[in-house]
Amino acid sequence: MSDDIAFWLSYITNGKHLTWYASFQFTIFAAVVGGALAVVFGLIGATLKNSRFWPLRLIGSTYSATVRGIPDVLFFLFFPLAFEQAVEWVVATQVCSPEAIAAQTAAWPPCREANWLLGTTEYLILASVSLGLVYGAFATNVIHGAMRSVPKGQLEAARAYGMSARQVLWRVHIRQMWVYALPGLSNVWMLIIKATSLLSLLQIADIVLWADRLGAPNFLPAVGLVHDDWRWRYYLVLFVFYIFVTFLSEKGFNAIMRRAGRGILSEAR
Repeated sequence: MSDDIAFWLSYITNGKHLTWYASFQFTIFAAVVGGALAVVFGLIGATLKNSRFWPLRLIGSTYSATVRGIPDVLFFLFFPLAFEQAVEWVVATQVCSPEAIAAQTAAWPPCREANWLLGTTEYLILASVSLGLVYGAFATNVIHGAMRSVPKGQLEAARAYGMSARQVLWRVHIRQMWVYALPGLSNVWMLIIKATSLLSLLQIADIVLWADRLGAPNFLPAVGLVHDDWRWRYYLVLFVFYIFVTFLSEKGFNAIMRRAGRGILSEAR
């Protein structure tokens, strides 16, 4: 019995498993930064949709209408690659000499000096921005609808008390908007959590990729088959992890909702 415990303890603490545990930070980082960017893009998109100027309304409406329809996988594959090649093109216009371009045998980049080598950190930042852009479109609609849900009578009352347009916007309109927006934003946040399982598409050794690698049947020339297909066991661990994150998220949003609803009419909560 003690030998079995010692074996499993040594198995789950070997180097590859420790790397798997460390990769959980990638999922958490992408979710937190992607969620924050989604709120920022959502606020910008909702502001554009509420603008008095038709071109700005068109930009905000086009952003929320088109990006929501693009599959997450396609956007994850397109945006980082397009951004990388755009950066290399800009750099190439500055550093590539005609001789270097002529000596380049590959189709891209234009010259070797313009090649941008991306590591895990760069890919993780691009993945977070991709998450923010995609789910910012959903947040745009949520925030736009929430801003329209604030009773106009309260805005008129604020103006009647002598508040400036900026004070009405920040102290009354946006202050009350959060009460209506938070339930929808909690759904957006859960979608972001689910989408973090796509990080492996960007060459990031995330928790899903490691679970697949560690659980797949392994062979060693010296000992033959190490173990059979154990992927379901690792996927079960991921199920527990995501359920735990969901539980914490629900608790967190309930706390934020209570704080945002203080001093607001009960009908709005």
